[in-house]
Amino acid sequence: EGDKIKYLLITHAHQDHFYTHELNMRNGAFAHDMRSENLEVFCSQKTYEKLEKEAPTVKFNIVKAFDSFKVGEYTVTALPAKHMPGGEALFYIIKGDKTLLYAHDTGYFYEEVFSYIEENNIVFDMISLDCTNIEIPIADETGYHMGLPNNSRLIERLEKIGAVTTSTVKYINHFSHNGNPLHSVLTEKAQKIGCNVSYDGCIVEF
Repeated sequence: EGDKIKYLLITHAHQDHFYTHELNMRNGAFAHDMRSENLEVFCSQKTYEKLEKEAPTVKFNIVKAFDSFKVGEYTVTALPAKHMPGGEALFYIIKGDKTLLYAHDTGYFYEEVFSYIEENNIVFDMISLDCTNIEIPIADETGYHMGLPNNSRLIERLEKIGAVTTSTVKYINHFSHNGNPLHSVLTEKAQKIGCNVSYDGCIVEF
């Protein structure tokens, strides 16, 4: 199914999420009968500098924090992630008929992110939040990931500015082996803050 993908949003260049050689497999003898002839990539300047750019069927677009841009039928806004200092890590708002906040590999949001969301009257139909730490303590001010307590505080803040409502579908995602309860156990913990728990192959309709 990967050969149908037309657009790719890259958050940052940490190796656990970022294997640049994959893009070069869209090239020459490695790629045949691709259903999408071209792949359009969106990423920060720092990420772009680490990409291998050998495949002629891949187009690169450099975006900055708070840029909004068209990705097919969607409007995407890049937001600065509290992650990978100096690496220009991003997370994204994706808006079509519904509005999704995709916030993985980030700590608790910067104040300017809350301000942007509030000033633009953004209301999310779904949010997917980093929960790498689960119950391992990590500070809102300095942490580069989140856990359940951070998620809870973040959701309360988004509710306060009207960005999350009783209709918003809430998921936690991006779990680490450092805090790995069984899915059933984590589901029980997440329900206490009104969240669902993602899993491999999870599909959400909202």
